Amino acid sequence: MAQEPEVDCDNAETQMDMNICAGRDYKAADEELNVVYKKALAAAVETDEGFKDMGDQYVGAVDALKRAQRSWIGYRDGQCDLAGFEARGGSLEPLLVSSCLADLTRKRTAELKTFYEQEN
Repeated sequence: MAQEPEVDCDNAETQMDMNICAGRDYKAADEELNVVYKKALAAAVETDEGFKDMGDQYVGAVDALKRAQRSWIGYRDGQCDLAGFEARGGSLEPLLVSSCLADLTRKRTAELKTFYEQEN
């Protein structure tokens, strides 16, 4: 595996450095999303457990969350692929795609936090 070059993201000047920094930003956002998703999943399990005695029609938060997350991933990937077309094939494309991925991932993280915070 190739080692990523040392880049000062606070002072990135070249397009390559900006692309690397945008990729790092997305990676950090994705790591946070994964932590928050696990908390949301735990809240969904609690929700299902709390309603299971009322009947099957009241259970399904876990399945709904998983379906929503899979659908969101498809949306995110398609939307950010589209964002890259502004500079398709150019050196700016990775920056556009990574920035889009980071932005949408942070928004999704906030949505998931809202779900499990209102469950508690």
